[in-house]
Amino acid sequence: MITNATMSGRHGTTLYVRDLAIRLLRRGHTPVVYSPEIGDVGWELQRATVPVTDDLSKIDAVPDVIHGNQNQELLTALLRFPGVPAVRVCHGWLDEPPWPFPRVLRYIPVDDTTLDRCLFEWGLPEERVRVLLNWVDLELFAPRAPLPPQPLRALVFSNQALRFLEPVRRACAASGVRLDAAGAGVGVAEEPGRLLARYDLVFAKARAALEAMAVGNAVILCDAVGVGPLVRSDELDRLRRLNFGIRTLSEPHDPGTLAREIARYDADDAARVTRRIRESADCDHAVDELVALYEEVLAEFRGGGPSDLTAELRATSGYLRTFPSRLKDWPDSIGMGIWIIARSLFRRAAKARWVRRTPGVRSLSRHSPVIRWLYARSRRLRP
Repeated sequence: MITNATMSGRHGTTLYVRDLAIRLLRRGHTPVVYSPEIGDVGWELQRATVPVTDDLSKIDAVPDVIHGNQNQELLTALLRFPGVPAVRVCHGWLDEPPWPFPRVLRYIPVDDTTLDRCLFEWGLPEERVRVLLNWVDLELFAPRAPLPPQPLRALVFSNQALRFLEPVRRACAASGVRLDAAGAGVGVAEEPGRLLARYDLVFAKARAALEAMAVGNAVILCDAVGVGPLVRSDELDRLRRLNFGIRTLSEPHDPGTLAREIARYDADDAARVTRRIRESADCDHAVDELVALYEEVLAEFRGGGPSDLTAELRATSGYLRTFPSRLKDWPDSIGMGIWIIARSLFRRAAKARWVRRTPGVRSLSRHSPVIRWLYARSRRLRP
């Protein structure tokens, strides 16, 4: 059983779960996905004949092992299926700290950055922590034609693209490179593998950067956090150990910095990067390691005697004690959400032709006090 907070939206853990479940199914296993929210990626899995459910009470068959990506859904499954061991994947530095539970026998950070947090901040036992580097489904990201000597087209490939698009656009304009963007909020729905094949240079981080390298793009590490280097073959091993992520994005969004990295573009070196990524980062290799890890956890659990029910209840009690503080923060989140949505709607309305021709609505859409009033009202939801 694989648990995830949501199977809606093409990002992060939803795509990780999709690729893993499909590969397990092909190998003759029976993956079952549990998520409180079944969305587009969940329906895609169902079309691939992978069972996806938002209600664990409908499942009587007991899984062999539970693979969790967040705390709440993992603990829900652990309590529904007593006597089943689990592994917990830690997907990044900003991931929520894994909640200790006696039947969670392995913690799997996806890079050395998250490993440091597992060991030195979250206090996880070192013998139960195993790094498994991120991977890419090479069937979905086929190699493109050889790159041109100089980059002609570039792509910002990120769900946070709108937060840092302008400095990248200025750097590309100064370098004579045409720039597009793809990701949540940008409105590009094309399959990523086909989309990436049309570009020479890609600005991305983490798994998106890995996918672009697998296709054959030259990649500059960049996202809302900051700017990193152009990925070259002599630094590939180090950068991959960091998941091309937050620890590599150490410089601000400065057009000059970005232009410097664009100038380092090297089509031949990018081809060397692609060959090495396709040799070492294939989804099949990662699934081999995960299946071996599942078997290791099963063997350890079966040899360890019965579960300690008292320890499990205490771990559950400790987790439930964290909920009041979370619930107290919800009104603030709701208020901020209402404010962001209202601001977006009013700004869009102000540009619409019918609004410009309707004096009363035009006035409403332009007056920021309306937006401030909505935000103030939403803040009063605090109990």
